[in-house]
Amino acid sequence: QVQLVESGGGLVQAGGSLRLSCAASVRTFMNYAMGWFRQAPGKEREFVAAIGLSGGSTYYADSVKGRFTISRDNVKITVYLQMNSLKPEDTAVYYCAASPSAQAGPSRPYNYWGQGIQVTVSS
Repeated sequence: QVQLVESGGGLVQAGGSLRLSCAASVRTFMNYAMGWFRQAPGKEREFVAAIGLSGGSTYYADSVKGRFTISRDNVKITVYLQMNSLKPEDTAVYYCAASPSAQAGPSRPYNYWGQGIQVTVSS
């Protein structure tokens, strides 16, 4: 069982930055590809970014490419999402998730999810 806890969300003005963190509960964290997803009000949950086991491979949704950066620290068993140049349309609840797949990506099975954290971008 993997427990994930997100932190770092909040309210920011358009053009600003936030850094989300997701702390895992297991030392086998390095065996899981990790992803970030988000869900805006009235919309389906969507993929944001993913990172492979060692951090060498990353994937991004087109809507965040060039603005968001996913990274991981396997010693601190934490995955991060650095969000720059935020836009009002980035407003959503952000979730981190863990996949037992060796490969990261939006279509991999994500078996474990955090509780989500709110990010609000004002115009």
